[in-house]
Amino acid sequence: MPRRLLTLTATLAHAALGGCSAAGVLNAAVSHKQFRAENGLAYGNAPRQKLDVYVPTADAPPTRSSHGRPMVVFFYGGSWQNGSRGNYLFVGAALASRGFVAVLPDYRTWPDTAFPGFVDDAAAAVRWARDHAAEFGGDPSRIFLMGHSAGAHIVMLLATDGRYLAAQQMSKSDISGVIGLAGPYDFLPLHDATLEEIFPRPLRAASQPINFVIGDEPPMFLAAGQRDTTVDPGNTDRLAAKLRASGDADVEVKHYPRVGHALLVGAFAGPLRSFAPVLDDASAFIDAQANNEARRSRGSAARGDTQSSPASFDAQGNVYQLRRQRAKAAAAPGDNAASIGAPATGSDCEKQSNRGVNE
Repeated sequence: MPRRLLTLTATLAHAALGGCSAAGVLNAAVSHKQFRAENGLAYGNAPRQKLDVYVPTADAPPTRSSHGRPMVVFFYGGSWQNGSRGNYLFVGAALASRGFVAVLPDYRTWPDTAFPGFVDDAAAAVRWARDHAAEFGGDPSRIFLMGHSAGAHIVMLLATDGRYLAAQQMSKSDISGVIGLAGPYDFLPLHDATLEEIFPRPLRAASQPINFVIGDEPPMFLAAGQRDTTVDPGNTDRLAAKLRASGDADVEVKHYPRVGHALLVGAFAGPLRSFAPVLDDASAFIDAQANNEARRSRGSAARGDTQSSPASFDAQGNVYQLRRQRAKAAAAPGDNAASIGAPATGSDCEKQSNRGVNE
């Protein structure tokens, strides 16, 4: 592809994904032949606790199961501070075109909530997807989680810290697979005042998905762009290493050359698919896991482990304590781990900064 066109399309992708003035660029190219959308369905009482469902039509690939199509719940990024499900119509359409029922929730963000409020919302949305799967031709026993950037952080906490799903009467074994795109999974210490409020000091260790890996996680597909300067791809590598060391052999990792942070999910859009086969790879992962009947029996023993977590977190207190209070924790220096950078300015656009998460 000519360098000029490469630059133009990548620029359009970044603008569209940021919710800026060009937010409709990728969505404008979507064909509506292979899906129908149900918009603005409530999964909770808060204004942002709403979701859209993308249902494959007869023009989409047929399902191979008499129980219905796989359900994919996708969570977008936005520095835990912004974002809109409407900006990701192209993701819902792409998933539906592959024969999956796609669920795209909004969730509460800072300053309306702090950690773990947005993870609580995500768990509630997943429960809604399971409970309503049959209404859209979906299979409630084949639920997949997918997230990009901050959304990948959120889905990975659902997959590693069983307390969130347990609060919704679910468990890790109810999840057939997880797809993390450019996710921050191991990003302490913090170096930004807003992020220090979003992740209050007493709960920071509990905000890191890597800290909860114990070997009972669902199958995972972890993707990163080699040109990502927003979220360090090392987050993906460190999580994969921890999963494998814990006995989770069912982990796929792929690094895409010439791909940055926004383009990793932007490649779901038709005009940008030539940049990276992210949609093909994610779809292949979902198909493989959805058709793996043996996987469904893997979790009966794990169902009793939904409350598992490092004992040090239990000693510090329940991770859900922020449901009852606004997080305004004063941060002092001295956190230990990887790194996260300061967000850039911009209304509804993706935030940027430096090493662990420039998000």
